[in-house]
Amino acid sequence: MPISRRTLLTSAAGAATVIPLSAATTPHRGPLSADPFTLGVASGDPSPDGFVLWTRLAVAPLAADGLGGMPYRVVPVVWELAADERCRRVIRRGMTAARPDRAHSVHVELDGLAPGREFFYRFHAERYTSPVGRTRTAPARWSRPTALAMAFASCSQYEHGYFTAYRRLAEDEPELILHLGDYQYEYAPDTYNIPGGNPRDHEGPETVTLANYRQRHAQYKTDPDLQAAHAVAPWAVVWDDHETENNWADEVPEQPDPNFLARRTAAFQAYWENMPLRRSSIPNGIDMLLYRRLHWGRLATFHMLDTRQYRDDQGCGDGYKDCAVAADPARSITGAEQEDWLLDGFRRSTARWDVLGQQVFFGQRDNNSGPQKVLSMDSWDGYQGSRDRITRGWVDAGVRNPVVLTGDVHAHWADELKLDWNDPTSKTVGTELVCSSITSGGNGADVASGNHTWAAWNPHLRFYNNQRGYVRTRITGETLTADFVVLPYVTEAGAPAHTRASFIIEDRVPGLHRVADNPTPSPSPRTTAPEDQGAETVRQETERP
Repeated sequence: MPISRRTLLTSAAGAATVIPLSAATTPHRGPLSADPFTLGVASGDPSPDGFVLWTRLAVAPLAADGLGGMPYRVVPVVWELAADERCRRVIRRGMTAARPDRAHSVHVELDGLAPGREFFYRFHAERYTSPVGRTRTAPARWSRPTALAMAFASCSQYEHGYFTAYRRLAEDEPELILHLGDYQYEYAPDTYNIPGGNPRDHEGPETVTLANYRQRHAQYKTDPDLQAAHAVAPWAVVWDDHETENNWADEVPEQPDPNFLARRTAAFQAYWENMPLRRSSIPNGIDMLLYRRLHWGRLATFHMLDTRQYRDDQGCGDGYKDCAVAADPARSITGAEQEDWLLDGFRRSTARWDVLGQQVFFGQRDNNSGPQKVLSMDSWDGYQGSRDRITRGWVDAGVRNPVVLTGDVHAHWADELKLDWNDPTSKTVGTELVCSSITSGGNGADVASGNHTWAAWNPHLRFYNNQRGYVRTRITGETLTADFVVLPYVTEAGAPAHTRASFIIEDRVPGLHRVADNPTPSPSPRTTAPEDQGAETVRQETERP
């Protein structure tokens, strides 16, 4: 009997149930001592003729040396690509090397496949076989796909809750998943706590060395819900700050640190080792090329941005400030080269939808009802010259439907984008959809009206919710529909999910049309709504150790 996709989701995570959570080993050169596929499988960066297949071998994934208890030798790994879930109709097979200097990670970059097709894959190492993953190629560049089911997520702090939102996302069976940053967090145990205490703990110290980052990525990858989300569809990933350190900016750490560049080098190497990225993103010391484009036929182009590696330092010491430096047109959040690449992409685009997959809030959020503008220096508000050039770039290029996707702020938002932020009645020229966190910040709470306090003087802010979750989208030639999916709690496993609100963006009509408003059915005893939404938002975004 054929394996159902729900069975596939379950089996993809099964290896995680037997992991010794405090394992530590000494590297050896003998045969594998146990199942090495404890971190699951993943695929990413689909093109019309291929994608990347990923796994990483680790018999003791939480070993403090970051080597996963693996023998210190090259391990041959056989990969298989099949047309069916049981992998009976294998259409490609090959062998690659899992090397100790790359933490025994495997990146198989395939091409020459038919466009717009679904595939299944698995790996073999010695006598062990991995779970099966599902992936797909993108449609042909010239084609006009009828629809794309895409979901996006960000901010999964392991200590703050269970990754049930990843499981619910996987159950939606999207065709493409975007992760917009803060895939893992750097903190030592018991230093970044939520009210009531963290339900889970990080293993190991704050991540500073390569061994630390490898161990931390492995701990996250052992989570069965995250494994299920990786196994169900190809991902396109970009980082934010916590994959390295909170609020870093180019070569400037959050706090003075003479060893920051060595830390950045280690973080970048571990990130590439643990993500389904192409060889073009292999880091070179402190540099790693992460910004890139994915095309889904002529339906959608995804411009995946990196707003950390090339930015100027945050103005006025970071935080929410009334800061004149933020308006300096010379300041950049993308760097000149990435900005030119993005503007050129707008000019060349033939897509129905141009989607920017990026990290920090793009639209203006003034937290002060008076004449002063008090803005987040870590967001595009702190780099207004960059925002103006890019917004004007898509307007001047005649981009048909610009949509910005954002993570970072641990809450769902939806807002309309302007050229003139001083005139609330000015023309809307784009739309921003912001996903909440998977867990970061703990349970959170619903806001019954769906609007934030700041919307009174920021009327372009159209929706707000402070629960955890993700955003599910369906993109067609006529509309982009966004469902803001929420969970009532994350400090316990197994929460249900429901669609808190839905918006439609119409072709050639920038802006948001709310089509569903579904407050959380009943207040959860695990959540308490703050009396002051503004103060809570600032606290949530800035009060990190």
